[in-house]
Amino acid sequence: MATTLHLSREVKVYIEWDGQIWEIPVLDGFSFSQATNTTEVTIKEMAASNVSRRGRSVFNDSLSPAEWSFSTYARPTLIVDKHHAVEEVLWAMAVGAAAADYPGDAPVQNDVGKDWTTSLETTTSSLDINFDSSNKLVFDDASIYFMFPANDAGGSEADLWYKISGATVNEVSIEFDIDGITTINWSGMGTTLTESAAIAANSIRDKEIVTSHLVRTDNFIRNRLTTLTLTGADSGSILASYAIVLTGGNITITNNVEHATPASLGVVNVPFGHTMGTRSVSGNFTCYLDNSGTASADLWQDLQASTSVTRNSFGLTFGVGGGSAPRMEVTCAKAMLEVPVHSVADVISMEVAFHGLGSDIGDTDEVLIKYVGN
Repeated sequence: MATTLHLSREVKVYIEWDGQIWEIPVLDGFSFSQATNTTEVTIKEMAASNVSRRGRSVFNDSLSPAEWSFSTYARPTLIVDKHHAVEEVLWAMAVGAAAADYPGDAPVQNDVGKDWTTSLETTTSSLDINFDSSNKLVFDDASIYFMFPANDAGGSEADLWYKISGATVNEVSIEFDIDGITTINWSGMGTTLTESAAIAANSIRDKEIVTSHLVRTDNFIRNRLTTLTLTGADSGSILASYAIVLTGGNITITNNVEHATPASLGVVNVPFGHTMGTRSVSGNFTCYLDNSGTASADLWQDLQASTSVTRNSFGLTFGVGGGSAPRMEVTCAKAMLEVPVHSVADVISMEVAFHGLGSDIGDTDEVLIKYVGN
């Protein structure tokens, strides 16, 4: 008997953006859903004879925005002489790039001859990701497809496809724990979640690109090589630089996406569009409590003592993966550090929270991300 069950470990994820089709290799733990907003109507009455109606009725008012999340590895790749990344289309969606910034007619992923422009700059030295185009109310949205292959030996069952329309990236979190591979957690919203027809197979894959880009194993980043360059503004008790050796950390970028939904009576209303809220860059890094000169103990002491500095300013550069390709470099030119928190274990450690800020409150230079492929 053929089985009609579908297994999550066989899923494939595709993103359709301005007619271009991208395959995104995701990790275990992905999710997608769309909930319903309801209104409950209740009644209660006074009754002298101890008989009272206590009923209720429930109405479906609207659909909440569809929600999706998955994780990918950070995978910078050098194709011919240009730097790309398997997940670069997600970065384009997150930073407000225009779909037209990736020119070309063929609907295949990461074509050798294509270069990003503006928010994602594809060069011969790196792939640079900035937020220069992110100060706008509405981003170009995309469609995200989740494909579950049919799990029957006879081949009589069809693959199952789900589609999130109007998809946007709400939050990106780069994780670099000491023992792992650099991972990026993506989450966002969309207008609707529906079952979908399959994408045409010849519009998804380009054999040369899949072979050189997706299935390579030399484009993963090892976290253990990660370095931190920490420079201070030299105000209050803060020094010009500190020598910090990391044990882990993360950087989170949030768009605070909001959706507009009508409130008409008599129908189940559906979200019809998104707007972008406040952009936020934050994160933390962890290190051992080190009492040598200008190390983590000095950083704690100087931040604790700088009571006259209401907005400290540091330059943070995370060299994720070290100095050799493949690597990722994340720079916050103006970061404000909170006073570190001690963690008591076999070896005393500290966690330092930070906020990436622009040169001015309306500027878009909170963070710059650079990929260097192998």
